[in-house]
Amino acid sequence: MDIATIGVEDWLNVHERDAVWDIAQSTIASLTMDELRSLDGADGATLDEMVAHAKMNYGWIEGSPEFKAEVQKLYRREIDPRHILQTNGCTGANLNALLAVVRPGDHVIAEWPTYAPLYEIPRALGAQVDLWQIREEQGWMPDIAELEGLVRPTTRLICINNASNPVGAVLDADMLGRIAEIAASVGAYVLSDEVYLPLEGTDRFLSMADVYDRAIVTNSVSKTYSLPAARTGWVIADEAVSGAIRTMRDYTMISAGVVNDALATYVLAHREQVLERNRAIVLGNRAIAQEWIDAQPRVSWVAPRGVSTSYIRLDIPEDDESFCLRLLEERGVLLVPGSRFELPCGARLGYCAQREVLRRGLELLGEALSEFDR
Repeated sequence: MDIATIGVEDWLNVHERDAVWDIAQSTIASLTMDELRSLDGADGATLDEMVAHAKMNYGWIEGSPEFKAEVQKLYRREIDPRHILQTNGCTGANLNALLAVVRPGDHVIAEWPTYAPLYEIPRALGAQVDLWQIREEQGWMPDIAELEGLVRPTTRLICINNASNPVGAVLDADMLGRIAEIAASVGAYVLSDEVYLPLEGTDRFLSMADVYDRAIVTNSVSKTYSLPAARTGWVIADEAVSGAIRTMRDYTMISAGVVNDALATYVLAHREQVLERNRAIVLGNRAIAQEWIDAQPRVSWVAPRGVSTSYIRLDIPEDDESFCLRLLEERGVLLVPGSRFELPCGARLGYCAQREVLRRGLELLGEALSEFDR
């Protein structure tokens, strides 16, 4: 298989350990084990018991019944537990879903720019991929008329990322409904990567699983729930696709592991405490970032909709990759160049780090930008 490098992952794999001030990540400040244990109000006794009595075998191959029960609570419609399959993060969910659905010669439409696997994996599998572009001047919203122009009678799959990585835009219920109508008109599936839950207007947010019966929804505990260490995600799909994914999982992972399942189940069972914590981080840090941007003549953004990832536009006489590399080497500040998302002249700002990290990282970034004015 000839497949492109994922630009953002390649950048982070090489550089993240060199960072002193990491403001590149899209996870909301990862939980410490002490924070995780405190969620049950019993000094972690619940988690301790879950792990202490678990046999260290392969565990539940598709995810434990307890894990699936917690995932079911995230959706408005009743999800058959047989259609919830545990994966190695959302990355594994996307991989297994695409391997199960996409065939050589299929026509696939992918929102773009976005997380590269949503269009690069279909390309590598031999699909013909058309890109449905989102634009900064439209608030990073796609044009539904363009999707109508791209869809064909033979379209197999439409891929969206809601909320969007890296720009933080959220598709509302009306847009999801229109996408579902267009997909249904040709019998296409819609793969919706929903790993970034918006933490404002959450009660109005809809999963594509609640909108469309041919939705394939992927998610994990890595971003919104601040637990990437668990490496646990899930994919929800109909009977036919779930059956195909079961076959693919045997080739790609078998199981997520007993301890990972326990960690993910525990954090989802205490999600309200986690979401309360993370809502304060997201909204507070966004206000800090906005105040900083307002004072920076060389920086602009379309403010993210209560999610942990964002894109800042940089007005600088240097390509973004060179600038980000120099910023890291000279000041210890890590950003992801926008070019790693095919968005040159900018950077992904992971503004939901610990507050002191964000403040210092932005201060040093401001110093670096001011050098262009000397």
